[in-house]
Amino acid sequence: MTLFKDAAEAATREMRGVFESTPLQLNDYLSELYGAKIYLKREDLSPVRSYKIRGAFNAMTKRRESHPEQQNFVCASAGNHAQGFAYTCRHFGVMGEVFMPITTPQQKIDKTRAFGGDFVKIRLIGDYFDQTLKAAQEHCTQIGAHFLAPFDDPDVIEGQASVAVEIEAELGAVPDMLLLPVGGGGLSAGVTRYFNEAGAKIDFRYVEPVGGASLTAALAQGEPVNLPQVDTFVDGAAVAQIGHHTFEQLKQVDPQHVLLAPENRICGTMIRLLNVEGIVLEPAGALVIDVLDELASEVKGKTVVCVTSGGNFDFERLPEVKERAQRYAGLKKYLILRMPQRPGALKDFLGLLGPDDDIARFEYLKKSARNFGSVLIGIETKDPDAFARLFQSMTDGGFEHRDITNDDILAEFLI
Repeated sequence: MTLFKDAAEAATREMRGVFESTPLQLNDYLSELYGAKIYLKREDLSPVRSYKIRGAFNAMTKRRESHPEQQNFVCASAGNHAQGFAYTCRHFGVMGEVFMPITTPQQKIDKTRAFGGDFVKIRLIGDYFDQTLKAAQEHCTQIGAHFLAPFDDPDVIEGQASVAVEIEAELGAVPDMLLLPVGGGGLSAGVTRYFNEAGAKIDFRYVEPVGGASLTAALAQGEPVNLPQVDTFVDGAAVAQIGHHTFEQLKQVDPQHVLLAPENRICGTMIRLLNVEGIVLEPAGALVIDVLDELASEVKGKTVVCVTSGGNFDFERLPEVKERAQRYAGLKKYLILRMPQRPGALKDFLGLLGPDDDIARFEYLKKSARNFGSVLIGIETKDPDAFARLFQSMTDGGFEHRDITNDDILAEFLI
C-alpha cells in the first residue's frame, strides 16, 4: 500500500510538468517585527493565484488514470476552486462545466473563463451556493460526468499536500511552527497528514475566520457540523461545514491550536501587507499572518512558515477593506446625531471636532421632531482616543448621539 507521504511526493512531481513550485520567501519585515524567521509560502503566486490548482490537478489526474474514458468533469464554485478546475481542464483537454451562483461577480466569471478557454462552460444557477451545488451534482449524475469536489475528496487532499512537499524541499528542513488557513480543510488536512506521517516535529497552528469557524465547531462536537450562519467576507475560507474526509485528518487537533481571526482585523492585515510589502492577498490569503500578533511570544526565535493561500483580490473591494480596517482599529465611527434645529447648531458641532477629526459622511435622515433632526455622520480620526474626548464634548454641548459602528443591523441599512 502506498503511503500518503509517497503519494503526495509523486503528485508533486507530476505537477512540475504543469507549473513550478511556488516560492518560499523569508520575509524581512515580519521577521524583524516578531524576532523570528518568518517565511511565506506564496500560494498567491501559483498560475491561478491560489493553491486550489493542486487538488484539482491531482484529482483529475487520478480520475483519468482509473477511468481513461472520462472526458467530462463538473464542479461548483464561485472562487479559487473554479479557476484551478478550469486551468486543469484546459491542460488535459477535457470538457468541464463550472456551476456558479447567479450573484457571482463578473470578474470571477471572466477569470474562470480565461483559464479554461473553450474547454470550460460556465453555468450561473441559484442565488445561494447550496442551490448551485445541488444543481451541479444533479447535472453531473444526468450526463455521467465526474464531480470534482473543492476539498472533501482524498485525491484533492493528497494534491494539496504538495504544499508540504515543497516547503520541506525549499527550506531544506522542517519549520518549528507552521500556520495553516482552514476553510473546508483540504489544505490543512493534506499538509498535516504529510508531516505527521513523516514524523516531523512541527508545532501546527490553524486559523479560521470568526464568521466561518467550521473546524472549531467540529472539534467541539466531535464531528463535522453545519454552522447556522456564515460571514462570507473571507470567501476563500467561509465554509459552513468542514469536510468529513478532511476532519478525519484534523480531529486530533488541540482546540487551543485553532485561532480565530476577526474579519475586520484581517482587512487591516491586508492593507498593511499591500502598503509595506506590496503583497496583494485576498482575505483568506491573509488569515495566517493576521494572527501573528497573538503568537508573538510563541514564534520569537523560531523558524515559522505561513501559508498565504491566495491572492485573487478584486481591487473594487479595496474601499470596503479600508473601511473595515479603520473601523476595527477604532479610527472611524458612525453616529446617529440628534441635531438641534436652530441657527448656528451645525457650526457649534463642528467646533467640537479636533484637528485630526474628519467628517467622511454627513446625511440628514429625517425631521424627527420640530426642534431636532437626525443626522447620520461618519467621522475619521488618527487617534482612537480622540473619540472618547469628542463624545464627551458632544454630551457636554447637548448633542445627543448614538454610536452605531458595531450595530450590524443598523449598519447594514444605513452605512
